[in-house]
Amino acid sequence: MLFLQINFNEVSSRLKSPFFRTVAFLRITQRVIICDRMKLIMAENIKVVATNRKAKHDYFLFEQLEAGLVLHGSEIKSIRAGQVSLKEAYVQIDGQEAWLVDAHIAPYEHASHFNHDPRRPRKLLLNRREIDRLWDEIRIKGTTIIPLRIYLKNGRAKVEIAVAKGKKQYDKRQTIAKRDAQREIERQIRQKY
Repeated sequence: MLFLQINFNEVSSRLKSPFFRTVAFLRITQRVIICDRMKLIMAENIKVVATNRKAKHDYFLFEQLEAGLVLHGSEIKSIRAGQVSLKEAYVQIDGQEAWLVDAHIAPYEHASHFNHDPRRPRKLLLNRREIDRLWDEIRIKGTTIIPLRIYLKNGRAKVEIAVAKGKKQYDKRQTIAKRDAQREIERQIRQKY
């Protein structure tokens, strides 16, 4: 985080009231924080291509990891064009390697006969320790690994995966009820002020 030194004598000479001094300081620090966040986003250069919107609704999410993808040339071009669907995708671990299964990457229209199979399993690039930890996690009954989003990070395709446990119907209703109650509380607070 960037730190900004402010000479309060200069600020107080311009602004007589202590209230205005506080407001000026807060505005300056807000700008610094916003600039710092923008630099972080620009430094990582992330472009989200596809998200699995139903993941948080259908699953309890636990541990999240970032993994690279092994792709063909036409696949990366389709990903850059945003032609990806994670709706039915999941991650399968066979002890040695992790695979992204049933993720649909549309065929690239300019690739001619060198095009790819849209639903082929794609290898995930993870460390041995990460694969072993995920393998231990999914041996528990009812847990699985699902992709949350695919994004481009510095020009490379990455997938964010999470260990998840499926929600029952009553869990989903409970989550919706909590969200609605929170929304109603916020609405009441806004109306008061």
